[in-house]
Amino acid sequence: MKEIMRQISEFLRGGFLVLLVLASAALGVYRLVKLQIVAAEEESQQHIVENVYTQVIPATRGEIVDCTGSPIVSNKIGYNLVIEKAYFPDDNKAGNAVIFRTVELLREAGYDWNDTMPVSKMQPYVFENDRERDVAEMKKNLRLNKYADAGNCIEKLCDDYEIGEEYSEKDRRIIAGIRYEMLLRSFSMSNVFYFANDIDLKTVTRIKELRVTLSGVNIVEEAIRTVENGTVIPHEIGYVGPIYSQEEFEALKENGHSDYALSDAVGKTGLELACEPDLRGINGKKEITVTNGDVSSVVISQEPVGGKTIQLTVNSKLQSSLQKRLADHCETLRRTDYECRNAYCGAAVVLDTKDNGVLGMATLPSYDLADLLDNYNKVAEQENFPLINRATDGLYRPGSTFKTITATAGLDTGTIDGNTQFYCDTNYKYIDTWFHCTGHHENIAVTRALTVSCNIFFYELSTRLGLDVLLDYERMYGLGAPLGLESGDSGGYLACPETYEKLGLDWYVGCLVQAAIGQSEIQVTPLQMATVASTIANDGVRYKPHLINSYWNNTMTEQLSVKEPEIAATVAQNNAQEVYYYIEQGMIGAARTPMLPEYDLNNLGFDVALKTGTPQSPRGTDTFVIGYAPAQDPEIAFCAMIEGGKNAKFLVKGILEDYAECYPESKIGRTLRGRSILQEQP
Repeated sequence: MKEIMRQISEFLRGGFLVLLVLASAALGVYRLVKLQIVAAEEESQQHIVENVYTQVIPATRGEIVDCTGSPIVSNKIGYNLVIEKAYFPDDNKAGNAVIFRTVELLREAGYDWNDTMPVSKMQPYVFENDRERDVAEMKKNLRLNKYADAGNCIEKLCDDYEIGEEYSEKDRRIIAGIRYEMLLRSFSMSNVFYFANDIDLKTVTRIKELRVTLSGVNIVEEAIRTVENGTVIPHEIGYVGPIYSQEEFEALKENGHSDYALSDAVGKTGLELACEPDLRGINGKKEITVTNGDVSSVVISQEPVGGKTIQLTVNSKLQSSLQKRLADHCETLRRTDYECRNAYCGAAVVLDTKDNGVLGMATLPSYDLADLLDNYNKVAEQENFPLINRATDGLYRPGSTFKTITATAGLDTGTIDGNTQFYCDTNYKYIDTWFHCTGHHENIAVTRALTVSCNIFFYELSTRLGLDVLLDYERMYGLGAPLGLESGDSGGYLACPETYEKLGLDWYVGCLVQAAIGQSEIQVTPLQMATVASTIANDGVRYKPHLINSYWNNTMTEQLSVKEPEIAATVAQNNAQEVYYYIEQGMIGAARTPMLPEYDLNNLGFDVALKTGTPQSPRGTDTFVIGYAPAQDPEIAFCAMIEGGKNAKFLVKGILEDYAECYPESKIGRTLRGRSILQEQP
């Protein structure tokens, strides 16, 4: 029994030892496995690299529409070809292959690609003319010295990006140009590169089919600027374009536009430039997460907000009619009058007298904005400089239209009153110089002097006023300085000793009397003279002319603000109603002068006030007319001018008829329409 118990005890002791050994081994294995798993996890975590990049989502640019809401420039949904850094090969040679294959696809479809490098496309390589600033920036970007030539720049790009001999010389230049454009546009995770813009659906489909072999190449749907009616004040509308240089980019940032990217399109001229902050909108943002070199997520963190829509004061229909009437009149002059054989240029402006909103502003010659964007050089090289807006930037002597200003100065200062008479016998001697009038008017007062445009009356008045007083009234009328149109306008200059000195001319006392009738060295714009007419219509209240009527949200469902009339100056400070009564009566008298039936202003059902001028110029004689209607309750003011032409006053009746058609509920519209209906009845 004892023996049995001993054996059992030894067995249990042995079993316990075995179990203890097994347990110890299992614990050791468990701890070893745990250590290996933890180490593996730690090692795995050490190799996870995650970066987040912010990429811009472009906002839809605001439209520009006319006073009726008809679009002048708007947007369409189009397709842009881009390269995204997150998917583009890091290896230079692989990247070059993607670029070249994409170029081949674009060439097959007839598209160009973005390449603004200032180097010729073919050997021998030379820098493009008139791009010194871009050339200097290129040398700086490529870290070349200032003596480097165009060939050195191409060689540097080929070396930096490993553009090898497997490509032809022509293709190496193409790849180098695109590589430089990518560098110039700060191609990065945050900035996509716009390879080509506004491509068609067929090309889009072809590129999408080959995307597997085109790493990083993508098609994005975006709002693309489009011209809807490019003949409506194209100079004032302007256009958008890419940011051309780092200098331009830095200037935008200095002006508070910190969220611009080098790939952005911005306003370059006209309202597109002047209203850039309003039209641009607010860009959105998307966050791109890249984990161990691969894009792991894309999240939109901020939705874009479209730019404001700008509604203009301009009526597209009136603008087109104004442009056509100006062109037709010049064509008739060239065809029928040898003296006017070179009458190819002119301008006409129509203002709303209640606030000087521009209803129409024609310039001749002009262009279609769509043509300009399609081929800038072709438009720019046409005869008679169509890129000049003669309405806002053409500078001319105003001739006898200026006599309204001299009359204002005389009446308002009390130098004369409505009954003051001067004697006109055709010849007038001032100091030791003789001046002349076109008539023999004998004793004449201011009203009739304006009607018949008597030079001698205003010669005499100017000598009594003196130059300083005359200049004061010119400035109050808005001459000699820009009027402040949103898209910009020229200020011209006044006839005075300072101007003569700048022009290298001698001022003599007789210049004063010539200045008083709009001759001498005074230069004004048609817009300024239309503003003079509007100021007379408003008894001396001068409003700042403007093109913008109101701002709307991007979809034009909510009006955000309306342009309020802005008084720039009040001319007559003493007895405005009496001052302008005499001036207006003189202008009404001028309008009543008989003309051919198709131009006559005597049977309209209301009076028109106007003043004509025939200033001398290097072309011979120009022709001016300013005025407003109806004279007793003005709705519009106008100015028309033709270089080397005659009878600008023949345009007035047509302008009134066109206005009546566009604004049938206006007083002019109701009156002319009513008379037309009566005339049509048997």
